[in-house]
Amino acid sequence: MNKEVFVTCAVTGSGGTQERSPHVPRAPKDIAESAIAAAKAGAAVVHCHVRDPDSGAPSRRLDLYREVTDRIRDAEVDVVLNLTAGMGGDMVFGPTSSPLPLMDKGTDMIGAEERVAHVAACLPEICTLDCGTMNFAEADYVMTNTPGMLRAMGGMMTELGVKPEIEAFDTGHLWFAKQLVKEGVLDSPALVQLCMGVPWGAPDDLNTFMAMVNNVPEDWTFSAFGLGRNQMAYVAASVLAGGNVRVGLEDNLWLEKGVLATNAQLVAKAVGIIEGMGARVIGPTEVREKLGLVKRAPR
Repeated sequence: MNKEVFVTCAVTGSGGTQERSPHVPRAPKDIAESAIAAAKAGAAVVHCHVRDPDSGAPSRRLDLYREVTDRIRDAEVDVVLNLTAGMGGDMVFGPTSSPLPLMDKGTDMIGAEERVAHVAACLPEICTLDCGTMNFAEADYVMTNTPGMLRAMGGMMTELGVKPEIEAFDTGHLWFAKQLVKEGVLDSPALVQLCMGVPWGAPDDLNTFMAMVNNVPEDWTFSAFGLGRNQMAYVAASVLAGGNVRVGLEDNLWLEKGVLATNAQLVAKAVGIIEGMGARVIGPTEVREKLGLVKRAPR
């Protein structure tokens, strides 16, 4: 069991959840305010995507990332900033009888430099590295992260001094992450997020979860989350397995049956579970010390 646990709040994500809850933030000001509220509730790390302020669609605009980053850094509460680098690898195929050319709607394939451009511009302490390609819920959509792309992106993150958070959606993703460390693309000890219950990655049963945990090297730091109604169950499961936890509206909209949550409420509920188990929730200063992070000053 982990006795000193940090909480990550995944603030908004890139899915279509903004149509299902009024609490999912879309404008940079709203994303930053929700992240700050989560930090005040006990989150040591905030994981941020950005969205088009008008449509709520996922976005890669540098100005939106810059505004979110500056607002969070200028806040009166301290928090570790974690930006996604998962955008730009989306492939949507045509019908099964004629899969090519790729569909314009939903396809967003760009190069490694562009995929990390906002990371280079904003220099968060952490950014994500989705460590594999997978079928991702929708019928003809593939989340694409080739070995070559991951080597290039991971090397750029390491060179920038930004710590990659390896997003592992299945056991093979951990296998390749260990290879990246072996090759010197990523530094060791590494940081891993175990992503449970994302169709069609690792299912969120405990046997699969422990198989994932047992594939994380002992000196690495891991965190975990489960989607939807199992989000809080995975708070307890991850702590018991020796890890840290992630909650937030990217992964789950509900505080309880019939009650839509805010990010701050989800963090507060997770903190209650962690402390009820006899563990201590640690803050951003201790997380930086634990992970070897350097806080970036506002520009």
